[in-house]
Amino acid sequence: MARYLTPAKIGLLALIELYVEEAVPNDAIIPVLSFLTSHILDSDLQSTTSTAPGAANRWQRAERSIGLVVSVKDFENLLLPFPAVDRLPGRRLWDRFLEKLWGIDSLDALQEFFSRRPLVLARTREELRQMAELGEEAPSGILLARNSPLGAFVRKAVLEFTRLQFHHSAELWKAFVKYRQPTVSYWRRRNPQCGRLSFDSVLMEGQHEWGSFTDGIAVTAYGGMLMGEEDGALPVSTDDVESLLEFQIDQIQKYGARVPAEIKAKFHAMLRDSHVVPSLSHYLNFSDAWRSGDYPSAFDYLHRYFDYTMQNRDRLFYHYALMNLAIVQSDFGCHKEAMATMLETISTARENKDNTCLNFCLNWFYHFGRAHPDLVQDLEANSMIGSGKEALAFLRAKAKETGMLVLRSSALLSEAKLNMANGESIAGAMEHIVRSSQIIVERNMKSLFGSQLSVTTSLWDRLGISYLSSMTSEVFLRVHAPSACFDDELKMVCRLAGTLAGKGKYDEAFAKLEDGIDKNSLRAAKPNQYWHLYRGLVKLRRDLHHNDLDTAETLLAQLLQVGSEELDPDVVFIIDSLHIEALIRRKDFDAAYEKIERLIAKFRDDHRDLSLRIRLLLAKAHLFDCMGRPERGFSITMRAASLAWRARLLTLLWQAVGALANILNAMGEFPAAVQLVEAVLPRSMESENAFNTGMLYSILADARMGQAGKARQATTTMGETTGAAAAAASLMNNQRTELFTKAHEALECAFNHFSAAEDLEKQCETLAKRATLMKVLGDDARAEEFAARYMALRRQSSSGDHPYL
Repeated sequence: MARYLTPAKIGLLALIELYVEEAVPNDAIIPVLSFLTSHILDSDLQSTTSTAPGAANRWQRAERSIGLVVSVKDFENLLLPFPAVDRLPGRRLWDRFLEKLWGIDSLDALQEFFSRRPLVLARTREELRQMAELGEEAPSGILLARNSPLGAFVRKAVLEFTRLQFHHSAELWKAFVKYRQPTVSYWRRRNPQCGRLSFDSVLMEGQHEWGSFTDGIAVTAYGGMLMGEEDGALPVSTDDVESLLEFQIDQIQKYGARVPAEIKAKFHAMLRDSHVVPSLSHYLNFSDAWRSGDYPSAFDYLHRYFDYTMQNRDRLFYHYALMNLAIVQSDFGCHKEAMATMLETISTARENKDNTCLNFCLNWFYHFGRAHPDLVQDLEANSMIGSGKEALAFLRAKAKETGMLVLRSSALLSEAKLNMANGESIAGAMEHIVRSSQIIVERNMKSLFGSQLSVTTSLWDRLGISYLSSMTSEVFLRVHAPSACFDDELKMVCRLAGTLAGKGKYDEAFAKLEDGIDKNSLRAAKPNQYWHLYRGLVKLRRDLHHNDLDTAETLLAQLLQVGSEELDPDVVFIIDSLHIEALIRRKDFDAAYEKIERLIAKFRDDHRDLSLRIRLLLAKAHLFDCMGRPERGFSITMRAASLAWRARLLTLLWQAVGALANILNAMGEFPAAVQLVEAVLPRSMESENAFNTGMLYSILADARMGQAGKARQATTTMGETTGAAAAAASLMNNQRTELFTKAHEALECAFNHFSAAEDLEKQCETLAKRATLMKVLGDDARAEEFAARYMALRRQSSSGDHPYL
């Protein structure tokens, strides 16, 4: 394997010569320069103008690099559409390029080609002075600055060629002949004088002298290449391999996706004939094994990589090996081992005074502690920097000192999340988000937009402004997703799917999960597990609303088998809350009560997110209501409402107010219940949660019916005590009729929202109430209609033949 020069680089040098000779037409200049820079520089100018999707566009540079090394076809695709600058009939820019390639017709011509390369460079002052002394004119036309990207490439190519030994030069020449050979048929059509041995002028000139021995000499010089035998070796250099390795590792680390199978196969074909395997290939294999969920292979490749690199670097990179090991152990559920390894990493980085590694490890340890508080409880008690706010303030100050803007922005976002989790000031959380956003925008750190907008979306959700949350997620997916980590994109898509499921749009939620995700990115183990889990959660929610409890319990059994150590805490809580709902629908109140109590005690000890504790309090109040004893949940509901109001968790506040109104209905305080529900209904509708809004309408209807019942009692009492207060009794009857009408309107709205949420149980309950109400009003026909609809829904619920499935 060559160190730097390949046939593809000779083609790039020929294309540069065409550009310098002004043989490139005006309309082809920008495409040619873009092609050259994309293959010479690390940046990819062609991808900036590409219209391909972000995830697919990320790997185009690797595909183009491999394609250029393997075949001359990329040059043809670039140059064939453009005419030659001399505008001769039928002549294309591709023809001029082939003239350059086929002009190199021997090893000696290749030597001359490289000896002429310095002529395309601008002359130095010393060279200009010498030319002036000799009376020579300075060259005119296009010349490349020696320090420009193209000039530096030319200089390096010439230097590398002069370093080649003769047999390496001969190998380069034979690889160039093989690389150029696919163009021979086109070249012969354009140049009929081109003969069988025109690829080598030495053979052409010597065939008259050698006669019949010419073919034997050619076979001796070029081996089986002339006989059509393929040796499978690709004309690739160590520089190309290392560049592709660095690119693939950068893509994996930046976006969290695995290398596509096609690119992986092509890259292994490039490495097949390499006598020396670059050490970075072990790190690439480690990253791919890690993302695929293969822990033994990831562990083995990690040891291989750092065993090779540390032979020459002593212990300078020992703590980076430990850091990678800790992250891998954490991802595979070995949290105790990960914590011990990361503590050793912090100690080693402190000894080596590596502030970058130290700050990263401290930031990782903070997030690890938030996800697993039971493991770091003793450490936080003995820590000198404290926990929570103190640790984040320390990290932010250190990041500012060392200029680590990514860590500083991440610390600000973590502070915002901590503020919201503890129920502190919303203004303080917004301040941290804005300060982080300022750093991201000023420094154009596109990869951090995902985490920043994710925290912003959480803030809007907590404030009950669902449309702003959805809009922020859509903005991220349409604008920032191509440059963001795939984990951020996946969570945004799942968040949108959850919002659609909350509106009852289950089909759209599944479509969002299916179509909004790049399939190659889902080859990674953790994202694939998260995607399947969230898809299962959406299906579980739909099954519970359809009252399909058997299917729901089957799904729950699968979800509960996944260890909580392997999942995000938020996903674990969603599974637990749906499990509680399934137990309540099964009327297994004892199991539901025990699970709620166990979770409340656990969250209280771990100081978990306040919103999760409020949800558990509301679930407990709902459990008491289902048991027929809603009054027992009065103090719990008041506490939940107080906490939600203090933390400005408005979506939960509306649910708490609805639960409180339901308790007031049970206590006979109907006017107070009506006032509470009417106050929060408009804001609840803004949250776009169909089920919660339907519950509020149902509670409002109960309150109206209660008011109507009290009005009837008052009318009866008036008739008994006053004898016949006709006017007062008529007024009370009118009020009672009006209350019945309002109750029916509320029930109709409740039914519409429950239908949107596809909750069959609540639809049946609402229809039963409407039938009873019509019976009270004396409208037997409509009462029978509602009763018939009730029986039809009951049959569908029991048979599992749901109209929404």
